[in-house]
Amino acid sequence: MARRARLRLAAPGSGRPARLPCRARRGHARTTIAQRLAAIRAFHRWATRNDLAPGDPWGSIATPRLPRRLPRVLEIEQVGRLLAVVEADLAAPAMGDPARAALRAALVLRDRALVETAYAAGLRISELAAAELGALDLRRGEIRVLGKGRKERIGLLGRPARAALADYLDEGRPVLVDRRSDDRPTPTQVFLNHHGDPLGVRGLRYRLDRLCSRAGLPVGVSPHTLRHSFATHLLDGGADLRVVQELLGHENLATTQVYTHVSPGRLQSAYREAHPRARRVSVP
Repeated sequence: MARRARLRLAAPGSGRPARLPCRARRGHARTTIAQRLAAIRAFHRWATRNDLAPGDPWGSIATPRLPRRLPRVLEIEQVGRLLAVVEADLAAPAMGDPARAALRAALVLRDRALVETAYAAGLRISELAAAELGALDLRRGEIRVLGKGRKERIGLLGRPARAALADYLDEGRPVLVDRRSDDRPTPTQVFLNHHGDPLGVRGLRYRLDRLCSRAGLPVGVSPHTLRHSFATHLLDGGADLRVVQELLGHENLATTQVYTHVSPGRLQSAYREAHPRARRVSVP
């Protein structure tokens, strides 16, 4: 078995790797090629560590340069429409039996807190799902999260997000906790589903997708769009790029700089101030 594996792993050294990028001419996207190259390299590194291959014959193959796409961003008015959908649900009259009405109200309070927190702190959806009660400080308006690479950072919460979270924690979350049908410890996560269990990434994505659809937002808007909008709106408001980098948890400033290209307000302001023919001049 080991000999057969060694023969298969050594086969790429015959020159086949050089033909992999030619997949682009057969309709394969560069991202697909890059992903396959990364998977093959990782496999060969594992094989080398386990003495199944003498080395990595794919190491000399260059990864295709990937196009840099600008992130999708919501307008401030569109974010307002998203929040208006939740507010309309809160204002709707209670219907059905009291237990069902209480559950519905708790879920709406949760959804409002969810949207407000995601937009106020610019959190990733995985960070929202993992956020715990002990990481919340509503008095200071802060939430501690673990980002990529398990790096901890502080997200800031504005007054609307703090109020939405306070309402949910006081009136909504206890209702969801009471729906648990077993004696397991109460979850420490902030956001719970209708069974009283932690609301996972898929559940969060489903709820936000439903709200975006009801708000009439463009097709393709994802939960991560709120994070992009958070960064862009901060830059439009005059925030320093380094501050936005810290709030997003980016390790490199270059990752944050993409938002300077999608911030129309900042681009127009910088252009008007810097270009000699962009300044308004009086016509004699």
